[in-house]
Amino acid sequence: MWNATARADGYEVYRGTTKVKEVPGSQHMVDVTRLRPSTRYVFSVRARDIDGRLGPPSRRVPVTTPSAVADDRSAPTRPSAPGGRAVGSRAVQLSWSASTDDRGVVSYDIHQGDAKIHSVGGGQTATVLTGLRPGTDYTFTVRARDAAGNVSPAGPAVRLTTPGTDDGRATAPTDFRAASHREDGAYQLDLSWVPPRVDGEITEYQIHLDGRPATSLVYGGTAPRERATYSFYAGRRAGVTHRVRVRAMLPDGTWGGFSAERAVTTGAGR
Repeated sequence: MWNATARADGYEVYRGTTKVKEVPGSQHMVDVTRLRPSTRYVFSVRARDIDGRLGPPSRRVPVTTPSAVADDRSAPTRPSAPGGRAVGSRAVQLSWSASTDDRGVVSYDIHQGDAKIHSVGGGQTATVLTGLRPGTDYTFTVRARDAAGNVSPAGPAVRLTTPGTDDGRATAPTDFRAASHREDGAYQLDLSWVPPRVDGEITEYQIHLDGRPATSLVYGGTAPRERATYSFYAGRRAGVTHRVRVRAMLPDGTWGGFSAERAVTTGAGR
């Protein structure tokens, strides 16, 4: 599982230097199979924008697979008696009854709609999900997983609505600034903003130019928390005025509100 925050068009998952999976931009977790027992692997993720350009690699995560076990094709029973409640306007608490398995349950996977968004150990029957939005409907399900990778059917869905209202202002970047500069015969738009204060890291932004999505910014390492900056190509003509604004992909996988819109003219005062 990785943070995203930003809607990339997709992600590429690497084992060492070998690409092993491609997933859509709405998915922030994936299972990698066909690994060898008792073996150390290192994984990383790169975001891909709508033009096929790749962002920088994420932090490299080492993983060692467990020892081989006898063939096990029996999935755990489905988690039962799910429940949940909102914990403030940006978090929910989920609970369920334990599943059973002939070899033992090693983890529970929590899904939001069709996407797996969180996992907890097999000894847990409750968790708190943070980084949600006020006044938003959510649907969660839980699946049990054993050591052989067998996954149970989903338990009954839990439907929750976080309290409050969300006009976008609480999740919008603030102090948004825009200017331009000339470089190598062309103009660049120089943007900066303060990331929204949310529970979790924001690693992805979408830039809108003249009312339409223009480009995406994805941080593969540590994302800025105090002020973010970004420059992108705006053409070779001076005196062209553009309207620009930015929004963040929140930790729950939804878009936050837009920043204030700024007008910037290429070559103005330069």
